[in-house]
Amino acid sequence: MLGRGTTLGRPLAMLLTQKRATADAAVTVVHSGIPNWARHTRRADIVIAAVGVPGILRPEHIRPGAVIVGGGVRYEGRRLLPDVDEACETVAGAITPRVGGVGPTTVAMLFRNAVALAEQATHP
Repeated sequence: MLGRGTTLGRPLAMLLTQKRATADAAVTVVHSGIPNWARHTRRADIVIAAVGVPGILRPEHIRPGAVIVGGGVRYEGRRLLPDVDEACETVAGAITPRVGGVGPTTVAMLFRNAVALAEQATHP
């Protein structure tokens, strides 16, 4: 997890570290301000970029074949700029769309959870 912000990085890291019968994960949370943060991302099977620094994650920062999830973006004027540099597509084994990939899924899950809670409230 590259980024430890309260919006995505920290909450997602907490979810990923919860032990479940169906899954376990070794999660490393890396703050982009530490020296040589890329030594952590280069070893990872999955890198989740949640920093909000355009283009911070470049091909030399990832292991060939790694899965890249881009969750961090920043607006500059009317342009939405993602954390993941487009050149990462040439190295990654799989990669989410750099813009419009994680956001729509987040909204869909929010609505799914809201409907589930409403159903629980009306049919206990």
